[in-house]
Amino acid sequence: MEFAVDKYENYSMAKINQEKVDSTMAPELKSEFMKLAQDGVKSLIVNMETVKYVDSSGLSALLVGNRSFGESGAFVLYNVTDHVMKLISISQLDKVMTVVKSQEEAADAVLLSAIQKGQGAAE
Repeated sequence: MEFAVDKYENYSMAKINQEKVDSTMAPELKSEFMKLAQDGVKSLIVNMETVKYVDSSGLSALLVGNRSFGESGAFVLYNVTDHVMKLISISQLDKVMTVVKSQEEAADAVLLSAIQKGQGAAE
């Protein structure tokens, strides 16, 4: 699986460089999310622009990410393709995960989450 992570002051940003997030790569994606959380990352922004297909295992991996970062900080998806967004909406995961259009909106969502959780600034 191709997964790149950059760390910034208030969050880390990941990009999934795969067209498919399915049962063959979902376990590895879950592991990456859990490892980042264990390494102290509080908020994660995920660039989904390359992802064209997600199956139920892929959606499950995204939920693991949401659970791993959602309590301590934020888990935000952005650049989600129309097809993947349709699956997220049909699954009603857009009600539990933060999905925005741009990187700027994602950074704002992290800051807002930190303020709401009384952290002042996300880590």
